[in-house]
Amino acid sequence: MITGSIVTYKNEFEKLVPAIYSFLNTSLPVHLYIVDNSPDDEIRKLCYSDNITYIHTGSNVGFGKGHNLILKKIIESSTYHLVLNPDVYFEETDVIRELKTYMDANPKVGLVMPKILNTDGSIQYNCKLLPTPFNLIIRRFLHFSQSLVKKSNYYYEMQFSDYEHEMEVPYLSGCFMFFRVEALKEVGFFDDSFFLYGEDIDMSRRMHEKFRTIYLPTVSIYHHHEKGSYKSFRLMMYNIQSAIIYFNKWGWYDKQRRIINRTAIGQASYAQSEV
Repeated sequence: MITGSIVTYKNEFEKLVPAIYSFLNTSLPVHLYIVDNSPDDEIRKLCYSDNITYIHTGSNVGFGKGHNLILKKIIESSTYHLVLNPDVYFEETDVIRELKTYMDANPKVGLVMPKILNTDGSIQYNCKLLPTPFNLIIRRFLHFSQSLVKKSNYYYEMQFSDYEHEMEVPYLSGCFMFFRVEALKEVGFFDDSFFLYGEDIDMSRRMHEKFRTIYLPTVSIYHHHEKGSYKSFRLMMYNIQSAIIYFNKWGWYDKQRRIINRTAIGQASYAQSEV
């Protein structure tokens, strides 16, 4: 069985419906869990299939904690689990099957992420190195210096790669995380300390320490990337809070981060030069 979970909070139906349909649009046996943190249960009306379980929490418990509610349910019964954002959709034939086939053939991979595109077809740079405090300060507060932001993102977002080759990445986006459940049993669930933002960095890093974490460009999906934390003061504060939690946990001066990032850069550069 392949399971998936979507955590919602006042999400627009016109974006959520394609996300639900995309996951269910496979010939494989799947089951989707929708954890609704909204104050009302309007989203329940979208749960039209027996392959959907709807859970209304009644309060905003956060992204990681919402997904953890489902991970605890499926940990002994599922083979693969997809953490899916409510603003993601995919149009390729049976994306879920393609990812399962890849994971079946690569048992050392614990987490895989496909190529992520904007709705206009342009690439989203969602393969990242482990962040330094400087990376996040530049991205958040130094937009007046576009040259500095561009230079920082060139390495942080692994733009030195052409995003056309499979590569091992220490930080994969939380908008689409396809997990091997046996790996989750060893690594653990999302850290509930993160309410919103940062939990995907922490999870990717923990998974990367024990299993391979792979970007797979032969499969692609679409993501309505809103960059909400750049438009909302409340979301910006969640982002800053999560960054502090992350660096307090892993270290502000993090020697292991430097080793992991150098290795990722070297492997990605080598993979590209081999073609």
